[in-house]
Amino acid sequence: MAHITYRVVEHDGGWAYTLDGTYSETFPSHEAARGAAVRAAREQKVPDQNAVIEYETSGGKWVTESADGHDRPETEVQG
Repeated sequence: MAHITYRVVEHDGGWAYTLDGTYSETFPSHEAARGAAVRAAREQKVPDQNAVIEYETSGGKWVTESADGHDRPETEVQG
């Protein structure tokens, strides 16, 4: 099972949460950013329906596969 960690950090004159180098919008307080990160982490755990997905690899090949909507990551919030 995948594991993802949201980190609350100072950003752009306020606070944001980040995941894999991508920042959320900026919040005026640490508490507000942490609350948003906790909500995002909870949403990651919500199961969905199975679906067929298609995507292109970096080599230009198209791949079709089934995505299990119940295979959700473990999440945590730091900061």
